[in-house]
Amino acid sequence: MKPAHRRLSALVVCLGLVLAPVAGQGEAQLATTAPAASGALDFRIIVPPVMRVLENSHPPQLTSDADGSLGGQQRLVVLSNMKRGFCVTLRLRSPEVEQWQVQAVPEPGVTLESAGQAYRLCSDRPGRYTMVLRHEFGVHAPGAQAMHWPVQTDISAI
Repeated sequence: MKPAHRRLSALVVCLGLVLAPVAGQGEAQLATTAPAASGALDFRIIVPPVMRVLENSHPPQLTSDADGSLGGQQRLVVLSNMKRGFCVTLRLRSPEVEQWQVQAVPEPGVTLESAGQAYRLCSDRPGRYTMVLRHEFGVHAPGAQAMHWPVQTDISAI
């Protein structure tokens, strides 16, 4: 490369370095004088209502005790995020049963009450509840040795 070309190349590079800050400064000034941008974000997190029976275990068939009575234990585990809570209704679905009693192991936040020919377990707030129920049945036919589980379980939101 000739010395004249080297000088010309060096001059172009120097001019580029000298003018680069001026161009950058102009852009910076343009950016700082621009109106400020603003915006708002509105986030909503929607949690769907949940009411689930996680467990409803009971013996499929009841057998009579030594005194001839029929009984069984039922375990209900309910999960709910409903603000007002839920109710579980227990109903007899067997015409052979003439007497029925339910006793519950105390569970904080859950009430058990008789409702005519049914029982209601209710909670007035969200949560996970484990309810252990003892059922005693009296049947029309004395001496009955076995019977299918006679209780229907329904759950509803309050």
